Amino acid sequence: MTKKLLVQIKNEWRNNLWLALELLVVSVVMWFVVDYLYTRTATYLEPRGFDISHCYLIEMGKLTDKSPDYIPNQTDEQEDADILELVDRLRRRPEIEAVSLSQNSYPYNGSNSTDLVQYDTLVSGNWTIRRLVTPDFVRVFRYQGTRGETSEQLAGMLERGEFLASDNLYRKYGHPLTEFVGKSFRLFGDTIQTYRLGAALENVRYNDFEQARDSYTFLYKLDWYDTGLELCVRVRENQDHDFIQRLKADSEKQFRIGNVFISEIRSFKDIRRNFQQAWSNDLRNYVMGMGFLLLNIFLGLLGTFWFRTQQRRSEIALHKVHGASDMSIFTRLISEGLLLLLLVTPVALFIDYNLASMELNSWRNGTTLEWERLLLCAAISFLLIGLMIAIGIGIPARRAMKVQPAEALHDE
Repeated sequence: MTKKLLVQIKNEWRNNLWLALELLVVSVVMWFVVDYLYTRTATYLEPRGFDISHCYLIEMGKLTDKSPDYIPNQTDEQEDADILELVDRLRRRPEIEAVSLSQNSYPYNGSNSTDLVQYDTLVSGNWTIRRLVTPDFVRVFRYQGTRGETSEQLAGMLERGEFLASDNLYRKYGHPLTEFVGKSFRLFGDTIQTYRLGAALENVRYNDFEQARDSYTFLYKLDWYDTGLELCVRVRENQDHDFIQRLKADSEKQFRIGNVFISEIRSFKDIRRNFQQAWSNDLRNYVMGMGFLLLNIFLGLLGTFWFRTQQRRSEIALHKVHGASDMSIFTRLISEGLLLLLLVTPVALFIDYNLASMELNSWRNGTTLEWERLLLCAAISFLLIGLMIAIGIGIPARRAMKVQPAEALHDE
């Protein structure tokens, strides 16, 4: 059957040439669209390295001398004790699982501190985020180690004065940080004291639109206190309902200690949405534009093959007169369209390869050309176009086969 179809395509080469050119252009455009959507989706679905479910950010405030409840002449030690007491009271609430203090550390935080992590001649990148945290921070956001270390074990390492860092810290040297667990490093520009690496962390992403491989971080124990620090809590799974309202209702009586009080409570779901709003809007606009492009491609191919099949009513009638079954006719028409697509696919794949080599498509894993990704997106494009061809041929073909052969030949 394939040989007969090839002969037929060759005999009708003028019409098929234009159709093949159309399929070639559509295949390349479709691959470009699929490649973009694939890279964005794959990046978005990567593990984040943390978990913000049931987590909240509590902002602390400090009374001024204009407040009638202001306590004057408090020392820094007294204020530190008040902050720690506030943390302890939160920790004692039955609905709260873990409480932490940190500086420029919580997820989806646009305020960052950076520092270098050095081991011998290996130096981390300039954009290595420094997270100063209390040990409970890894419990709140459920960090995990590359060797299976739990958040409880990681918290114990921070308590002992060890530091934690993401496994990709020395990616540019081709060494996972897991190789250096237990070794001594230099932090904070200190040329005298060294710091022991307790564990390598599963890579911690900066946001949902950047790959984990490009987000670098290390954690060290926070040893000072201030009302400007981040107070993060994780509540138990069945205690999210009205948690903010319940805590605010109790904040004046239970959580105003000295001059320290709770000023604001925000869910990390809201923080995440607000932080990524610009990226989300850009992605939505791109997806809408590409969706419109795909709709036009679909309608164009559908119209082309629909019109082509409608013109072949007499051919379908002749096949039926010679005893061909509806299924054999239907299969022959679909196979012809798919065979045309198959013939142009190698050329389209060659063009796709060159476009990727020229870095004209989307970046992922530090490159635009990955053979697995190229072939996968090309296969998805082939299947989508094949589906469009099948619909464009199948519907009018079924309608044409319902017409009596004599009537179709008479109309012709």
